[in-house]
Amino acid sequence: MGLSQEILNGLADMGFTEPSPIQAKAIPVAITGRDLIASASTGTGKTAAFLLPILQQLVGTPPGKLRVLILTPTRELALQIDEQAMALGYHVGFSSVSVVGGMPMGAQEDAIRAGAEILVATPGRLMDHMRFPHLDLTTVQFLVLDEADRMFDMGFLPDVQKIVARLPTERQTLLFSATMPPVIRKLADSILRDPLTIAVDPSKPAHGLVQRAFRVAHSRKGPLLAELLAHPELRSVIVFVKRKSQADVLARKLAWASGRRAASIHSGRTQMERIEALEAFRKGDCPILVATDVAARGIDVDKVSHVVHFDVPRSSEDYIHRSGRTGRAGEKGSVITLCAPDEEHDLAAIEKAIGATIPKVRLKGFDPDGPPPPPRGAAPGGRRPRSSGRRD
Repeated sequence: MGLSQEILNGLADMGFTEPSPIQAKAIPVAITGRDLIASASTGTGKTAAFLLPILQQLVGTPPGKLRVLILTPTRELALQIDEQAMALGYHVGFSSVSVVGGMPMGAQEDAIRAGAEILVATPGRLMDHMRFPHLDLTTVQFLVLDEADRMFDMGFLPDVQKIVARLPTERQTLLFSATMPPVIRKLADSILRDPLTIAVDPSKPAHGLVQRAFRVAHSRKGPLLAELLAHPELRSVIVFVKRKSQADVLARKLAWASGRRAASIHSGRTQMERIEALEAFRKGDCPILVATDVAARGIDVDKVSHVVHFDVPRSSEDYIHRSGRTGRAGEKGSVITLCAPDEEHDLAAIEKAIGATIPKVRLKGFDPDGPPPPPRGAAPGGRRPRSSGRRD
């Protein structure tokens, strides 16, 4: 693929032996310096697909100036890209810095002043640094917009446009996304020059996923999930919820019901708390992680056995991105969706969008169309235990 020995050494250090489909298509084009729009499912190696050709073009050039700007929607994803940039570029000799909210600006400023060549940032925090003279964007030669659709969903489009306006017009721009809605295509047309478009199954979950939906009433989702977590094959589980308050409460309930450690990760937690929770999950010390969509595109953890949609996602894009946390890089994975009767229409819309039927499971005692569960405190047969007459 025309990669230098320095980059090949970095790939060998990380254990990469062959490119994924998106890497095989994107790298040869991007190495030539052409603008690129690339769509592929999550977990298919998009990060290396844009880092490798940029690093290749930097080999042999003098260090000490900011050359690469990578914009991404979440802190977790920025930190993940920063780590991969440092690993892949270790033998090339270029440094990388992450600029995200929730972390001290002083340390980020020091790294920028020290001459980091690669800057990975969330738009909001980058805008904060742009108010001060230590950040000079006039030397940027490469711009990457990663997860561009998510940046639009999170309201970052005005910030992105302001940032792009500060960059040199002579640059290479690479836009990567798992989905490509019309608004992102319009953005691409306004900031890219004659881009080549590459798509690798952009609107479908990754191959190798086992997908199931359990029919259950809203009030019974927690007990059903606790029952599922009792099965040993659910070794490493990410549970996605809609609200951050819901994440904290559910994590506590699941930890109590399952006897296994559970943590939550969402925008209401400090950056250090989010890093600690993610590290505990990555190491296996905490097998259950309850997350909002803020983490859907920033969790890159090997061997996640199951993803659980506690609520049916709002869109097929959210379903794809959440589900992409398991079955990564060709591994097997399982996706479970808990679907209440009033969510069946949303699930049907997801099935239509991804072009697949998700098998429906009815579990005795949880099916909303079945008999109601026994009253609290009832004996297994459904009768309440006879009172002893004492009040404990």
